[in-house]
Amino acid sequence: MQWNDHSKIKGTHAFLGCSNFAWFGDDKDKLRKRYLSFLAKERGTALHALAADMIKIRKCCPETTLSFDQYVNDAIAYGMDPEVPLYYSENAFGTADAIIYDEKTKTLRIHDLKTGKTPVHMAQLYGYAALFCLEYHMKPTTIKIETRLYYNDEPPIIEHPDADLIYSLMEKFITGDKIIKEVKGELRIK
Repeated sequence: MQWNDHSKIKGTHAFLGCSNFAWFGDDKDKLRKRYLSFLAKERGTALHALAADMIKIRKCCPETTLSFDQYVNDAIAYGMDPEVPLYYSENAFGTADAIIYDEKTKTLRIHDLKTGKTPVHMAQLYGYAALFCLEYHMKPTTIKIETRLYYNDEPPIIEHPDADLIYSLMEKFITGDKIIKEVKGELRIK
């Protein structure tokens, strides 16, 4: 049998694909919602990439109340770096949307852009602060931390997490990493 040439789709996945078979049971409305959700995720990924590029080249947006514009402009104003990986171990890492640590003022600033419609929570940013402290051997009691969430075209949500909270998350990363390493070790033995 001579198979048709499909080299242009090799390594990709179709939205209506077999590996994503959950849609098989969808009625018309459910399939529409699933696809619109997929498009929203794709749009969010593209907006994050655009924001990162604009921050890198220091290209400001117009002064508006749009979350995207506020996020980009604030990141540029604070001299932040976009899309910075924070690493504790192969089991515990993440990428901050925008981050800076000012050694003079001992201030860690972490900003996050949310483009979806689901409720947002600051926990993700607290996790980045914990990873930062673990990777760079910082004590949360010796630095100031500010986190900002940009969401729903409202003013950013600004918080200053308590050092004890960041310490507790650091401990969760350390403990969780040990547990995952143990499980990995047990699986290699069997």
